[in-house]
Amino acid sequence: MAAPSAAQRIVIENAAIATVDANDTEYASGHLVVADNRIESIGAGKAPEGLENVVRRIDATGHLVTPGLVNTHHHFYQWITRGLATDHNLFNWLVALYPTWSRIDESMVRVAAQGSLAMMARGGVTTAMDHHYVYPKNSGDLSGAIIGAASDMGVRFTLARGSMDMSEKDGFLPPDFAVESTEGALAATEETVKKFHDASFDAMTQVAVAPCSPFSISTQLLKQGAELARRLGVRMHTHGSETVEEEKFCHELFGMGPTDYFESTGFLGEDVWMAHCVHMNDSDIAAFARTGTGVAHCPSSNARLAAGIARVPDMLKAGVPVGLGVDGTASNESGELHTELRNALLINRLGAHREAALNARQALRLGTYGGAQVLGRADNIGSLEAGKLADFVLWKIDGLGHSSIADPVTAIVFGAAAPVTASFVNGKQIVENNRLLFADEEQIARDARAEAQRLARITAQG
Repeated sequence: MAAPSAAQRIVIENAAIATVDANDTEYASGHLVVADNRIESIGAGKAPEGLENVVRRIDATGHLVTPGLVNTHHHFYQWITRGLATDHNLFNWLVALYPTWSRIDESMVRVAAQGSLAMMARGGVTTAMDHHYVYPKNSGDLSGAIIGAASDMGVRFTLARGSMDMSEKDGFLPPDFAVESTEGALAATEETVKKFHDASFDAMTQVAVAPCSPFSISTQLLKQGAELARRLGVRMHTHGSETVEEEKFCHELFGMGPTDYFESTGFLGEDVWMAHCVHMNDSDIAAFARTGTGVAHCPSSNARLAAGIARVPDMLKAGVPVGLGVDGTASNESGELHTELRNALLINRLGAHREAALNARQALRLGTYGGAQVLGRADNIGSLEAGKLADFVLWKIDGLGHSSIADPVTAIVFGAAAPVTASFVNGKQIVENNRLLFADEEQIARDARAEAQRLARITAQG
């Protein structure tokens, strides 16, 4: 449907463009026309003549325009616990950090969300998600604080409302005071969905049902969480097959591996995406492909925690939807998604497929359209096509770091992290020359340091 003539238009010209559409259409020098919050037209050469209500024209010479990056897995609260337990595997890392995480409160979570979002948005992320699962008693409105931070920054956002109901007293990992009751977690999740989830095409905020992981939740919470999500019509998310220790845990406790366990509880399907999925055998990958279950691939975090190399090329060949995730910044201290394009490509080339594992365009697709797929939003974001939402990034590729690389997509994937000259979400610019337009980065840094120090003091006091 054509935009009304009264729509305000932004015209971008003279840019290299990677649309990441179904045909991987690219233009060496092309245009993009935005009408209000939608992409109106895209193509080679100059924009059409006679456009009405053009409020801005951008000469994008020396830039590559791509869809905005889509982050599919994160834990924002970890922004204030970076740099700890740096030589641990996953289980030991969790044991070391749960006592600290269990003392977070609303003020800490708000600042941590601001820091996490700022770092991603400044680096080309236009759609973010947060899997928040730590809700200590009397800690305030944590979900509201996270969603408010995303709204203030102008980023499209999915909150995966997490939960844990099994603790040390049950033989699981979280401290006893860090978990909710099964009934309480389900009730709070339903309340969060009803209060914040927007199912519309141009939604800025959505909510998913997201029990934490097999080693912190009961089978009852997983099953009832799936039933709740499907009753409310929202997506589902959790951690799965991250480490060999998790595989062993599931076999010992449930008599089956993680994928079979999830399927037995109703937690596979086109409305589900899992984080990590490092230790997947052929049968697991086939189950994901058969059910349409998506994967959030977190290469830097997987390496940081020595979890292993996910079989991303095999997943893609089988038809499994795969996106990229930063993961929490206590296991990926950089907090950036654009570096994951490069890391996904390089780390997967260390696996069985070697140099044929991924190429530059596949990496870009993981970070854009693939992410939109696993968040259930491929019809409105993730590629640059007429009628889709105007979420896009202008990467500067004519500077020192990139000017001698002839191919623009190779430049931003294989090269250093490219500067973001402009980033738009819903047709509204949120970044200019690598600086946020709706947040004070220096103030966020000061606040984050203060809250990190406060959390450390509270933890030390026991």
